[in-house]
Formats: sequence, structure tokens, C-alpha cells
Amino acid sequence: MSPPNPVSDPEPTHDRAAYLPATGTLVVADVHAGRAAAANAGILLDERRDLLDRLAAATSATAPETVVFAGDLLHRFGTPSDRTTGTIRALAGAVRAAGVQPVAVAGNHDGRLDAVWPGPVHDTYRLDDDTLVCHGHEAPEADAKRYVCGHLHPAIEIEGRKRDCFLYDPTGYHDRPTLVLPAFSRFAAGLRIERRECIDAPLVPTLDDCRPGVVDRDGVSEALWFPPLADLRSYLRR
Repeated sequence: MSPPNPVSDPEPTHDRAAYLPATGTLVVADVHAGRAAAANAGILLDERRDLLDRLAAATSATAPETVVFAGDLLHRFGTPSDRTTGTIRALAGAVRAAGVQPVAVAGNHDGRLDAVWPGPVHDTYRLDDDTLVCHGHEAPEADAKRYVCGHLHPAIEIEGRKRDCFLYDPTGYHDRPTLVLPAFSRFAAGLRIERRECIDAPLVPTLDDCRPGVVDRDGVSEALWFPPLADLRSYLRR
């Protein structure tokens, strides 16, 4: 498959997930199961129910063959709680119940993921079109035609409102198209990209070349894509 058009064709999105139609793959990143409990926010939102409902909506809308969880399924670095373990297994079970293959890629929070994930845990996962899905906290050693990752939890403030966003760089890591997903968890803190000139992220050489794809929280499933951040900075409050 040819790389996506560098100007107009970032991959389709649904909520905070990306759908890669050439391989029938839905990718979500940074589930951070257990984050709500760490934030004492459980009384405001049932984290497991929220994750399951939004994953089900994205799966129903895109009808993938595979769902790849691109790292940081867990929030705690240590042994996950029984509640968190139940959430992880419920997510995998819900994907399988929909007739879809779940795949787990390890992130920097996932040192104990192999103890709770019902299947193998991968360092990276290569799709049939030579897209490499990884978490993004380390530079992958393998070459690929395209990279998809998470880890950064990108967000941007537009008109006084902070919104989670995708980042798309047509010549990102190793001069290949690179797509960074927002955190699927709604409790994960977002990294305000308009406040930074650069970030310590191996797959994002420069923020200025990245196009933000803003997640709309008012019910629109597709991200709203903006020009590269270099062209937006003068319009954004910093």
C-alpha cells in the first residue's frame, strides 16, 4: 500500500481510535485501566463501562478484523488490582465476542500486563501493509512504511477549550508517515502541544510538522484535522 497522502489523507478516526481500512485494523492507545481510581474519579464515571461502551461504538462503526491496543493498557506500574484485571479481561472479551481479534502491545506502564492479558503481549505489531504499531515510548528498531503509536496523550487548546487530539506527520519517524493517537482513557492527562516547541518522543522529530486532529466531544466521531502546528501557533493562546 502506498503511504497516505501527506496533506489530505490521515487515517479515518472514531472517537479516540484510528481505523486502518487497508488491513481492517482498529487501533486504540493508552487505555490506562485503573486511572479513574487513582484520580478518585470513580464516583463520577464507571471507568470500565465507559471504556467498554466507547470501544463497542468504535468497533461497531468500523467493523474491523483486528483491534490493536497500542500500549499502556494499565495505569499502575506495579501489580494491577483485581478491578483493573477485570477491566482488561473484559475489554479483550468484548472484542472477541464481537468476532474480532484483540492484540496487545506493551507500553511503559505494562510491566505486569502479561499476567492479566489473556494472550501474548507484543513489543510491536506489524500489519499486512507494513504499518508498525508500537507504544511510542521507545524508538522501534524495525523499519516500516508507516508508524502508529500512542504514549504522548496529545491535546490542544482551541478557543479556550482543551481538546484531546491525534497528531499526523507525513514525514515523521524515519521520514515515514507517523500517526500518534490520543489517550483512549478520558482520565489521562493531556500534553498541551501548542505550549511546546519540541517533546522528548522518539517517533515525533518535531511538533511543528504535525497536523492536529481534534477529537470533538460533542458527538462527532471523526477528528477535525487542522494544518501543521507551525501554521497554527500564531492563532493559539500559549
